[in-house]
Amino acid sequence: MKFLVVGLGGIGQRHVRNLRTLLGPDAEFVAYRVRRDSPTLDDRLQVEAGIDVETKYGIRAVTDLDAALEEAPDAVLVCNPTSLHMQVSLKAAAAGCGLLIEKPLSHDDSDVDELIELVDQRHSVALVGYQMRFHPCLLRLKELLAATAIGRILAVNVEVGEYLPGWHTYEDYRQMYASRADQGGGVVLSQIHEFDYVYWLFGLPRQVFAVGGHLSRLEIDVEDVASALFECVVDGRIVPVHVHQDYLQRPPARRCTVLGDAGKIVVDLQELTVRVFGDEGLLSETSDFGGFQRNELFLREAEHFLACLRGEEAPQVTVREGAQSLRMALAVKESLASGSVVGLGGRTS
Repeated sequence: MKFLVVGLGGIGQRHVRNLRTLLGPDAEFVAYRVRRDSPTLDDRLQVEAGIDVETKYGIRAVTDLDAALEEAPDAVLVCNPTSLHMQVSLKAAAAGCGLLIEKPLSHDDSDVDELIELVDQRHSVALVGYQMRFHPCLLRLKELLAATAIGRILAVNVEVGEYLPGWHTYEDYRQMYASRADQGGGVVLSQIHEFDYVYWLFGLPRQVFAVGGHLSRLEIDVEDVASALFECVVDGRIVPVHVHQDYLQRPPARRCTVLGDAGKIVVDLQELTVRVFGDEGLLSETSDFGGFQRNELFLREAEHFLACLRGEEAPQVTVREGAQSLRMALAVKESLASGSVVGLGGRTS
């Protein structure tokens, strides 16, 4: 099976490692590279000094995207900066390739409908890289909600925060895609996983109001704090969903609390626990996934993608679904800029 990799930073290399693990010598990799300055990284994003990335993974590099697509790869892994996703994805879809597009789908909504139409017309496999859909804590949360373990849902509070300069210690944080407006950065798009799982669990919100912006001393030209209040509708009832994002917290925080009329569920994605409290406030259940390794998310995603390419499974996050979390993020950015409530037109989940 032949893969064309576009972007060999941390996530591109992770996908290559995992596909090599799953397929061994049956995987052939071609990389479309322009700058060719990415360091070789391990699973913990530590630099492997003196090791060439192309040599380590047996990758053949090319500098012409059209020529690479003419080789008819089975799939294209779109791992370049967010602002460049669409131009690569459209060409790959037109060439009939399968697609794994890293999140977010794009930095704006231009060309997204065209990509959806192309994928639909060609019946192509296209998966958006929201690996958190494979997280055991969130899967357990989804099970609990389906079982109405805490009764009717009343409110949801989501938080994600991590100090940006600590993300990739091998590079200047000011040059990272997440720090740069011209590459589709900013906390809203870079931490879009939370929007995806809110959409997955509670449906597309009807409207949002957000506050925040570039509030810290970080030397970046994008927002580093965003606090958004979404109006979702669950079982015909309004449910407020608050999502806080920041580039500043030390130690990092990542959690979700769902309040019901018969208790609450607290998911801690740092501690890897899911705790259920009854209506008397007493702990009734704990699920502990403390041995779970982060790379397992990407391995599960890669296994799913391969199964989709073989026709055994349907993509869990289609391009059409990936466009919904992007709509949420763009609405948040619009609200930040305007100071107004922004509608999304979502229906019940």
